[in-house]
Parts: sequence; C-alpha cells; structure tokens
Amino acid sequence: MTDDERSEGPSGGPGGGRRRFVRRPRLCAFCAERVKSIDYKQSELMKRQVTELGKIRSRRETGTCAKHQRMLAKAVKRARHLALLPFKADRIR
Repeated sequence: MTDDERSEGPSGGPGGGRRRFVRRPRLCAFCAERVKSIDYKQSELMKRQVTELGKIRSRRETGTCAKHQRMLAKAVKRARHLALLPFKADRIR
C-alpha cells in the first residue's frame, strides 16, 4: 500500500471518512416580506414564534434576523401582558 492509498478514506477524498454537514442559511421571513414593524395584536403570527411551553423561539430555530428578533420579543411580551398569549402553558399530568 502506498501513502496515497492510506490517506484516502472510504469516500475517496483526502483525509477520508466523514462528510461535513453544511446547514443552508435561513432567510429572515420578516425581511423577505419587508416588514417594518411587528404588531402585538397579530396573535397568529406570535403563536408560531412561541413554543408549546410559552417560550420565545430562538433565532437559530426560526432563522429570524437580530433586528426582527428584538421586535418580535417586544411584541410577544406586550401580547402576554394583554393576555393575548399565555406566559406559560398549563401542564397536564
């Protein structure tokens, strides 16, 4: 066996073996729609950005940009205070 054969992995590439997972960059849905402001009264929009337990979803999960994530967090907090969204979900045992 030559050195070249040993360095090749099962995929045939140098260094062999594992293929790297490359995540496709997500685009901000609010930027795509050219949203200027996020309104706290849009409860259906808020429900999609909140988990079942009532937590605000992170930027990593939703793909929202930093600017819109800040606006979204503020709108969700306002909607909670006006009882449009729950602070946390009821646990059923």
